[in-house]
Amino acid sequence: MAAAPASVGCGGAYSCETAERTREWMQALATFLGRHRPLLEAHVVNFFKDRLWELVDAEWMECLRREPVESLLKLPSGCVQEHWPATLREFVLTARSLVIPREQKAPQSLVSDIHVAPVGTVLAQGMNSKKKHEIENLAAVVHAIAKRCGAKTVVDVGSGQGYLAQALSFEYQLRVVAIDASSHHASVTIARAERIKKHYAAKCVEKQLLMVPRAVTCHVLSSDTLAAVTLDACKDDNGEHVRDTKTSTKKITQIQESTQGTPPLILAGLHACGDLSVNMLRVFVSCEQVKALVSIGCCYNLLSEDTYEDTDTCPGFPMSKAAKHSELVLGKSIRDLACQSAERWRNLTMDIALQNFDVHAFRAAFQMVLEKYFPEVSRLSPSIGRQGKALRRQRLRKVVESQMTTKKNDDFSCSTLKEQNKNTNDVHPVIHEVDTGPDDIHQNAHQKFILFKDFTLSGLGRLGCGSVEDTSLLEIWKDVQPFSVPFGAFELL
Repeated sequence: MAAAPASVGCGGAYSCETAERTREWMQALATFLGRHRPLLEAHVVNFFKDRLWELVDAEWMECLRREPVESLLKLPSGCVQEHWPATLREFVLTARSLVIPREQKAPQSLVSDIHVAPVGTVLAQGMNSKKKHEIENLAAVVHAIAKRCGAKTVVDVGSGQGYLAQALSFEYQLRVVAIDASSHHASVTIARAERIKKHYAAKCVEKQLLMVPRAVTCHVLSSDTLAAVTLDACKDDNGEHVRDTKTSTKKITQIQESTQGTPPLILAGLHACGDLSVNMLRVFVSCEQVKALVSIGCCYNLLSEDTYEDTDTCPGFPMSKAAKHSELVLGKSIRDLACQSAERWRNLTMDIALQNFDVHAFRAAFQMVLEKYFPEVSRLSPSIGRQGKALRRQRLRKVVESQMTTKKNDDFSCSTLKEQNKNTNDVHPVIHEVDTGPDDIHQNAHQKFILFKDFTLSGLGRLGCGSVEDTSLLEIWKDVQPFSVPFGAFELL
């Protein structure tokens, strides 16, 4: 029987209701991370190379390798089984108790006098359903807060192609300055706004001043830069476009010299990545003209971190003295790990989960190939793109095809497969020598090796590396096979 996950949020062990309780939460996090740092800093790419299963208590791994996939998929969500070792249950439940709550809340629970205006087909061009949902709700929240604090101007930080900025301008008649680091995004925002303006102008029965977002191109490298660009852009609130504006960093004393003409404003951001969210918070605290901040952050793994990255600006983490005093240190591997979604794993079917394990195991075995034959490339921590999706589709296609064909066609496909792989230097017979068991197990092992070979050749091609002989790939594949069984358990742990 599965035990329920530890409770979190308002009714849980930790909260941010007071400064003292927040400090307790941070200290508990620091203690937990410190205790399990070797495991949390491990990366599954190095699973075979660094024998990462040895980082885990042998009793834990022996238990988890026998667990059904359905049970393992619930592990990241904090679900444990009563027959698991007590220390394993404690690890999972403690981790779960430290998680920041992720319950969805209706916009009305945040702002009472909110009205969500639907984004019409013209404004919604280019948006998928998720983006449309985000824009409709966030624009409504920003508009309601703007009314509450008397602000007429919104600065959309990290505006991208201007979806939020245009919804605020055309639907809610707010002045908007759209700041983004990409001049291409600024051009798209301007062109898109002009098309939308024509549509709204044709709809207007009475003479109406249409607000059009101003597009400003700026690399926000610090909170000082963001404050300077924000205040300068908002002084001139005539609603005209600024094409590809380049603004240098100013000292905060210069920023505050002349701000009497700056109207009250709101900082807003949808998916403000990494340090961009931090810089928005710092500007909100330091600039009197910024009356509110409405931000949906993302990509926290891209935060700069004190003691880890050399930077001339203030690090993105930690921001507070309390966090520094708690000795809450993360590091890139832990920040990357924190981006993984427990819900996504929990919602996978068993077949898709097994395919995920296989693809990730292929990547870990591929690292062995790089380590042995291309060590200089291996040291660069190379990225080989999202080959996993293509490989999973390939496997699913093969499954569907096998279910739809007759035995005669299966036999034909088998002979065709052997013909296609006649240059594998007798790979199939060698695998038969390694494995013992029914023919379907041999065939499955052979198919997995073929998939691994395809994965490897594609990865080497992307990295501009030379080829590796099939027999050499098979040697590595045989070396990792005895340790591939606990791979999925380790990954979910």
